Amino acid sequence: MSRGSLLVARTELRRTIRSVSDERTKLLMIGLLALFMGGSIMVAGGYLLPRLGSELAAGASPAEAELATSFATGGVALGWIFLTFMAAIRAFSAAADPDQPAFLLTSSSLRNVVVGIVGAEIAMFAAWVLPPTVLLAGAFATGTGTFVPVVIAPLVVSFALVTAVPVGFVVGTWVRHLVTVYEPIARYRYVLFGAFWVAYFGAIATGHLDLVTSQLFTALQDSPLGWPGHLLLVAVPNVAPSIPSIVGALVGVTVVTVGAFAAGVVSARVHWFSDPVRFDDAKETSHEARSSRLSQLLARGVSRPIGTVAVTAIRRTKRAPIRLLYVGYPLLGSIAFVREIVRTGTVPSYVAVALSLYVVWGAGAAFTLNPLGDLGRALPAVVASPLSGRQAITGLVVAGVLVAGPIALVASLALGLASPLSIEQTAVLVAGTTVGAVLTPALATGVGTAAPRFGSVNVTNSREAVMPSKTAFLVYSAVAIFPAIAAVVLYTDSPALVAELFVAVSAWTPGPALSVSAREIAIAAWTVLGVGLVAPVISYLYAVERFDWYSLE
Repeated sequence: MSRGSLLVARTELRRTIRSVSDERTKLLMIGLLALFMGGSIMVAGGYLLPRLGSELAAGASPAEAELATSFATGGVALGWIFLTFMAAIRAFSAAADPDQPAFLLTSSSLRNVVVGIVGAEIAMFAAWVLPPTVLLAGAFATGTGTFVPVVIAPLVVSFALVTAVPVGFVVGTWVRHLVTVYEPIARYRYVLFGAFWVAYFGAIATGHLDLVTSQLFTALQDSPLGWPGHLLLVAVPNVAPSIPSIVGALVGVTVVTVGAFAAGVVSARVHWFSDPVRFDDAKETSHEARSSRLSQLLARGVSRPIGTVAVTAIRRTKRAPIRLLYVGYPLLGSIAFVREIVRTGTVPSYVAVALSLYVVWGAGAAFTLNPLGDLGRALPAVVASPLSGRQAITGLVVAGVLVAGPIALVASLALGLASPLSIEQTAVLVAGTTVGAVLTPALATGVGTAAPRFGSVNVTNSREAVMPSKTAFLVYSAVAIFPAIAAVVLYTDSPALVAELFVAVSAWTPGPALSVSAREIAIAAWTVLGVGLVAPVISYLYAVERFDWYSLE
């Protein structure tokens, strides 16, 4: 790597570290992700690997040696595919779209830029992968009584990184080129993104990803992707590796690394020096026509200022749907629901209620959780305009109801009919979900105006958007969810069950045991439900007052 490439790599690495360290929320999420995903693996590996190493050091039967070979070769092959996939995602979202590309490409050669960016990506992946590899290899080494695993395992991982990351960069660059430069694909890129992630999480939820992974694990053991696994077997006592496979792996690493870097330079030249696709005004004209029809429809029921605010909010979200990315975060937890639906062939009752509750929550989170911050640079002009707070806040509430109301009605009805709920219970679910979707936009307005966010945040490594503050997000979620839970408890006549559960939990926690009666739970549930029904009105009035008296500092 030349001096110019090292400078680019160091700069890109420093910029990435700063972008993460400057955002405490992102840093906390990364830490929690590393803890939950890596912590269990480290604990299990620290317990099992020393015992496995000592057993193999004492002797291995032919069957055990064959099993170890299968796990080493198949595991290395799957690990390489996973690294390539993650590197492609990184290239698509960040590496293939560097900051200040005009300055970067004029201050250094294209080759230095590509090698530097890919080198920085390798370093970032190594910072995640190598430390746990060394720790797990050390645990295995304590059982074998030799230091060889601590040397061989990081070496194999390094070989995987220097091949997988450049290949992933090439793949990610060409995918990004297709969705930003090739007009037929770029026009429907959001549809393609949605389809990809739906298919991905659907494969996880339905178990198809596990099936594909197991098949690849078996099929790739004897392929070139599995050859580096024989190098890993050098650190396993009493298991003979294949010398030709090791030689082939070393040659393959060299060939793939050089070829991938060369292909990366060519791919970057094609992508970075191509103009992004620009659409004609036909699509914008159709959007304006639909907005005009919506304005005419709203004019029959609301005043023109209110209708204008509602149409503007919907149009702004349609133009930048990434603003609503946070609304989809809770859907990640529904993967377990999908797995249960696939397993049982029906929608469980609790799943129908939970997903309906999500629709109610999303109705308020979509348009009205940051009324002031969503105005952006237009805030001074809007505040100084004749637009009143009642008109502005009502317009946002109307936008939320227009979008979420039909969704709540159709979704709750479909979930109720697909679940074991009776007709009466389905009717109650539909009514509660629809009414909730009408109330939560008003509820979110006051919370959002009390804790606004005006600055943008990094949604991805290359995209920014103004989103609600964490305080507004948490407070609104609590105020919206707890009354719904209280309503479910009262409707199902479950105060006694909740009281028993509360007593059981308190018995396991430190401190004196608490006793709660079913009557006290019922009183608390009615209180929470009553507050929840009054809160949207109070929140709406507060938002109107806050908007009217808001002053720029």
